[in-house]
Amino acid sequence: MHESKIQTLNEVIIQEQSAFPYAKGELSRLLMHIGLAAKIVNSKINKAGLDTSILGSNEKQNIQGETQQKLDDFANTIFIKALQASGIVCGVASEEDDEIVVFNDNLSLDGSYIICIDPLDGSSNIDVNVSVGSIFSIYRKISSFGRKVTNEDFLQPGNKQVAAGYVIYGSSTMLVYTTGYGTTAFTYEPAIGEFCLSTKFMTTPESGRIYSINEGNYIKFPIGIKKYIKYCQENDPISNRPYTLRYIGSLVADFHRNLLKGGIYIYPKTAVSCFGKLRLLYECNPIAFLAEQAGGKATDGYGNRILDIKPESIHQRVPFVVGSAKMVLKVEEFMQEFGDGYNDEH
Repeated sequence: MHESKIQTLNEVIIQEQSAFPYAKGELSRLLMHIGLAAKIVNSKINKAGLDTSILGSNEKQNIQGETQQKLDDFANTIFIKALQASGIVCGVASEEDDEIVVFNDNLSLDGSYIICIDPLDGSSNIDVNVSVGSIFSIYRKISSFGRKVTNEDFLQPGNKQVAAGYVIYGSSTMLVYTTGYGTTAFTYEPAIGEFCLSTKFMTTPESGRIYSINEGNYIKFPIGIKKYIKYCQENDPISNRPYTLRYIGSLVADFHRNLLKGGIYIYPKTAVSCFGKLRLLYECNPIAFLAEQAGGKATDGYGNRILDIKPESIHQRVPFVVGSAKMVLKVEEFMQEFGDGYNDEH
């Protein structure tokens, strides 16, 4: 019996580049550079317990008012350097930078792509050895060829993405991406230093038993979300309830688990955050693209498809409901029936 051939990320990307005749191999090279940056970040994360100088915060805040971790800065620097070195990216919108990063060198000015990225999602979890991730989204540049990118290049709806993905740094490191032809997973093999194909076409169950939400914010949730949480907790043998609450606090880790097992992730608007917490461009759009390509669904909880929302600013926030399609539809039913007011349901 012959063992199946191991396929690396680079090999699979090259095989699939024929689906993008306009790219001329550029998209393939870009995904390879993202994979390289992920390897470097993975190596640094794996040393976090031994190198305490990279743990903790750097006492600065990003534009969202969140305290930056030292590894946030490191990951941001590595990804931006790798993307600029590709020569085919003209600019980056990152969670860690107030404004877009414009690449001015002659090679990059002729680039065809822009990137939206969360370099290290859930970075505060590193101090306690919990899974974190990187999220990326790739668009074609829409402004004039050979000129600097502008904000308008980044303010495209998610349905214009040409590729998106995430890297999860956990018990094993995985890279999951889509180019619109299914969701594909690779697992990092440190012995050879390569991401190797592990699942060609990932599919998520239509429904599941896991709901992921920060119940610490329960009192601030809209009534529709409170009602859905109670629904998840009720005993019902027909629909296999009660469900199980699982919440890690890292979007990548929570979504990855639910993608495999079936479940729903919810970050709604609250009484103090009327647009929710998650950013449309570099968190919700790429995760929504991956979810849909695996048979799932992603909306704002009000019936609006995430990928159809036209961004108005680089760091725009939106309510986010993503996961198994039937579970997302059930949340929307509760929101429609009970509304999004904050008065106590009693």
